[in-house]
Order: sequence, then C-alpha cells, then structure tokens
Amino acid sequence: MLMRAPKESGSWTWNLEDVEEPGLEFALMTAARMSAVLEKHDLLVPSSLEWAWFQTGRGGLGIHSRLSLVGRSLDDPALPDALRACRPIGHPQAEIGGILVLGTGAWFDADGERHREYRLVELMVAPDETDLWVELSVYHDVWGQCDFRGEPQPTIHANNAPRLAAALQELDRLLGVPAEPGEPTYYGRAEGYGLKAPDIIDGRGPDLTDATLG
Repeated sequence: MLMRAPKESGSWTWNLEDVEEPGLEFALMTAARMSAVLEKHDLLVPSSLEWAWFQTGRGGLGIHSRLSLVGRSLDDPALPDALRACRPIGHPQAEIGGILVLGTGAWFDADGERHREYRLVELMVAPDETDLWVELSVYHDVWGQCDFRGEPQPTIHANNAPRLAAALQELDRLLGVPAEPGEPTYYGRAEGYGLKAPDIIDGRGPDLTDATLG
C-alpha cells in the first residue's frame, strides 16, 4: 500500500511576474497548459478543482468550494465563470484563493507494475492582481531514494523519479522561468528536479514513520 505523508516531501514553485492579463482566466489557462505536460508524463489527469474563499481586509473565510471537471476541460472558456458562480451567497465580496488541480497519476512498483493513485502530485495556481504563483507538490515516497521507513528503493526510484524530473524540466521551458525549491518538511525537500538524497547510516535512510502517514 502506498503511503502518503501529511506534508509534502518535495515542492517546486514558479512566480510569473508582471503578467499582461492576470487573474482567474490566465491562472486556469496556465493550469491547463501545465496539466497537459503532467498528463503526458502520466503524473496528473485532472478530475476536479478545489479552492478557498477570502475577502480583502478580512482574510480567509473558512469556506471551500469543489468543482468537478467531468465533462469539461481546464481550458473551457466557461470555466472561470463556473468558479465565480460558486461564490458563497453570504459573502458577495469573496474572492477566489489558490486553486488546487486534483486528479490521479501513475506510479510503478519494484516489479514495474503500474498503479493509479489519487493526488499523486498536486498542482496549485494562485492568481494575483499582477502575478501568478504556481506550486507543484508531491507527498509520497516513490520519488525518493529511500521509502518512509528508511529502506533503500533503487528500483522504485528509477521507475518513477525520472518522469517527475522530465516533467519539471518541461514545465520550466513552458513557463519561461526556472522552478524554485519549496520549503523543506520533515518528509523531504526538493533539490534540482528531484528530492534531496537522504543521509544513509548503516545502509538505511531516516525512519519517518514515527509521524502519522496516510
């Protein structure tokens, strides 16, 4: 059974500055283009969007919305209005925060068998008045040289990490700016186009199972 950490084991961010036409439309179009790259590498097939609502001067409202993508695509011209139509009635000034693109991706076990996993990677786009901030996150241990128990897994790493690296490089070219590694967590940190190699002691990496894993 594939284990999922409660926090990311690696993340990469892009900040697109001085966008000519910033806002929700540009954010969703960028998400569509990025998702096409991720889908090509079998990392993310989008199935829904999730986002929180906030109000300027007040902050987060504690209200979340979810919209299924069944029967529609991320580059559907009607999609931005569909998101706006989810605005909570009691908060007419509410604005859309960061948008999570959720779906399934494929990973390969040590025997090369292919498995589908929901939220294998997560893509978030956060529109601003002039910029667009984007983040790609991973939560499972199949991208690392060791699993969460500290067991080396060279075959699983070789079966999965190169696809993630190739996708990240392609996203750099697509967006025109290099990805920045996200903040490290207890479960790992991004380095280049992969995860930082763990410290190996007596043939094993760190055991991270003392924290809750899903």
